[in-house]
Amino acid sequence: MARVVVVSPPFHSHAQPMSVLAGSLARAGAEAYLACGRPFAPLARAAGARFVPLTVTRNANTGVARSTAQGDREAARLEEFLASTREGAVAALLAQSRHRREDMLSDPDLVLARMRALHERLAPDWYVVDQLSYPVTLALHCLGLPFATFCPGHPTYLPHGPEALFGVPYAWPSATRPGDDELAELRRAARATERAFTREFTRVARRHAPEREAPGRAFALASRRAVVFNYPPFPWLPERKGPGPRYVYGGHCVVREPYGPDGGWEDGWEKILGALRARARHVVLVALGTFLSARDDVLETVVRGILSEVPDAAVVVAAGDGVEALAHLAGPRVHIARTVPQRRLLGHVDAMVHHGGNNSFTECVASGVPALVLPFSSDQFSIAHDAERAQVGVCLDPVRLTGAGAGAAVRRLLRERPRGLGRWTAALSGRGPDWAARRLLRAMRERPDGTDPSRTPARSAGEHA
Repeated sequence: MARVVVVSPPFHSHAQPMSVLAGSLARAGAEAYLACGRPFAPLARAAGARFVPLTVTRNANTGVARSTAQGDREAARLEEFLASTREGAVAALLAQSRHRREDMLSDPDLVLARMRALHERLAPDWYVVDQLSYPVTLALHCLGLPFATFCPGHPTYLPHGPEALFGVPYAWPSATRPGDDELAELRRAARATERAFTREFTRVARRHAPEREAPGRAFALASRRAVVFNYPPFPWLPERKGPGPRYVYGGHCVVREPYGPDGGWEDGWEKILGALRARARHVVLVALGTFLSARDDVLETVVRGILSEVPDAAVVVAAGDGVEALAHLAGPRVHIARTVPQRRLLGHVDAMVHHGGNNSFTECVASGVPALVLPFSSDQFSIAHDAERAQVGVCLDPVRLTGAGAGAAVRRLLRERPRGLGRWTAALSGRGPDWAARRLLRAMRERPDGTDPSRTPARSAGEHA
């Protein structure tokens, strides 16, 4: 039995799918652990995996970013980022580029020491590492320990070629594409950030593992054995050329969440949905993720637009810390909550409005729910582009959003089901975390030449699973 440690940063949007993958590895026969901050231990238990506490960054987000306890500098960067989202796509991406050093590569020496201690304690056969946990990947590289990479966002978070830059969308939805000058500025900033990261990677590696091959381009450092993408295998995604790891496109990390002993929901959501359905033909879920729920101005615009333009629809809103700010909207057709059981609700709603986060996007596609995508930052523009190209949703610019525009877009989704949704929901029905876990275990058993010592020769490395 392989012992595997799945290492996640302390962010709910990362720890949730990684805990699901850990549970799937356990069901596939591994002794699987989730290593993360202590507040995330319940995710491991719910998924059926073991838990080991591990801190790999000073940042944290246990479900609502603004209310998560963290340092003054981390809180200040969060507020600066949220302010930048009001200015537009490039402003938000530039703010993230400025913050990247402190957000993603703080204390690499301390993280290496913690990973060494964890390995001495548990002695796993191999690890699964969040691709955005750069100090963890660097530590495993320096320690010479085997690992697989889990990509929690758009596949282009792992650069596919020398021209690709982390932090620059590979493609843009039509509603948010910036001008050439803005794009050039963004590329310059991204290139400078990558150079700084690569210099720091090189310094750490020389200090701790001078005998090992240099890590090379920082944002491209990943497992040479296997990379799991929590994303559909869209045929237009940039091709990854040449020999390399096995690429596993798992499609999604959706699992059926537990219900009460009588078949109902113990937390009261069954009654909430029943009351909304009694007053409206359709129910729409509005959720902008654990960070962007702070944009209560956008949430209010969306809710007012739906109420005005879609009179036969009711709305469930994940408002985060904006519950009080949006309380005046609550009524017979509107339920405001701090957080919602999103994966469960997607089986009972007719459409969703989200920010283009990877979890929301893949969960909607897997559940067959059409979406209005409002991308603000990060990989959300690439995901919004894919949503449009796959014909599973539509995209609007949140900076220029109007209630009428949001309401009209939701009305179209409810009355004219996107043409590609059925195709891609069916395509993902055979994938998911259990499917990905089985292929990951197979890939990690293989020798570097792509053969399995316990089986007949496997497919060549680098092939898309």
